[in-house]
Amino acid sequence: MKKISFLLFALTVLLTSCEGDQGPAGLNGINADEYAAQSFEVSPVNFEYSNDTGLQEVNIALPYDLPDSDVVLVYRLDDVVTIDGQATDAWSPLPQNFFLNNTDIIQYVFNHTYADVQLFIDGNFDLSTLENAYTQNQVFRIVILPADNISLDLDTSNLNSIMETYNITNFEAL
Repeated sequence: MKKISFLLFALTVLLTSCEGDQGPAGLNGINADEYAAQSFEVSPVNFEYSNDTGLQEVNIALPYDLPDSDVVLVYRLDDVVTIDGQATDAWSPLPQNFFLNNTDIIQYVFNHTYADVQLFIDGNFDLSTLENAYTQNQVFRIVILPADNISLDLDTSNLNSIMETYNITNFEAL
C-alpha cells in the first residue's frame, strides 16, 4: 500500500511539474498614464444669461475627446476657510443649491458631451436678474475618471477623497 501511495504521489509531482509549449504572445499593455484620472481647474468662469433657455450658462471645451464610459465630476469653489492658520479651499460638488431671499432658489448643475462640459445656473425666478456674485468670476474643478477604475465605495462628494484615491496633485488650467 505504501508503494502504491508513493507511486501515485511521484506520478502527481511528475505530471504537475511538466511544462508545455510556450503559448502565443499576449496583447500589448495599455499605457497607464493615458487612462489615469484627469483634472482641470477653470477660472474665471463667467456665466451668461440665455434668452432661449432662461438659464445662466457657460460652455467649457475639454482638451481631448472623452470615451463614453468616463465619469465627469464638477466641483465649485464655495469658500476659502482658515484651518490651523492656513487658507484652505472649500469645494462643493455639483449640483449645488442656494436658497436666496424669500423663496428664490438657484442650483448650479452641469452636463457633458465627449468634447465639453456645460455649466448652468437654474432657478425658480427670472435668472436675468441674478446677482453677479453667483455668475461672475467663479472657479470650477473638473475631474474625469476612467469608469473601469472607479471603486464602488468612492466618495465622489469629497474632492479631497478623489484626489487621494487617484493621486491627483495638481489641476491643469483650461
